[in-house]
Amino acid sequence: MSVQRPRNGWVIWLSLVLALLLGVAPLPTFMEIGRPLWVALFLSYWVLYLPHRVGMTTAWVLGLLQDVLYGSLLGQNALILTLIIFLVLSLHQRLRMFPLWQQSLVLLVVYGIAQLVQLWLNALTGNRPPTLAFILPALVSALLWPWVAAILRGLQQRLGIH
Repeated sequence: MSVQRPRNGWVIWLSLVLALLLGVAPLPTFMEIGRPLWVALFLSYWVLYLPHRVGMTTAWVLGLLQDVLYGSLLGQNALILTLIIFLVLSLHQRLRMFPLWQQSLVLLVVYGIAQLVQLWLNALTGNRPPTLAFILPALVSALLWPWVAAILRGLQQRLGIH
């Protein structure tokens, strides 16, 4: 029995850097309120399909990078991303069997919980008044999930990432 070595791991990291850049890319002001959770989307895909390569440590490091990049409270995004990845990892065996539209619904709940925690942390620090618009990024991210998953799956298959 031969042991397969990890291949093309740089593609995973490159996609996560792209997600970080998409998170700070300028958007028109009317679209800013519904900015997708790009890092959470990309990280969810890699954790869902390659849990042995990407995990909670990666989420924590990317969250800290997001905190520095956004200028937010240090550890806030790290906590949120780690929570998302914990929930995805705990559901990943079942989630992988679902079609993409059902995965979107589950991820809507997961991202919604993360947005609630984000709102709670913002209210505690006095950064933002609580509004119902906090759920928009979770909704937009869940709607984008089938496309993100299809693109990353095609990339994974084409480059033989395992």
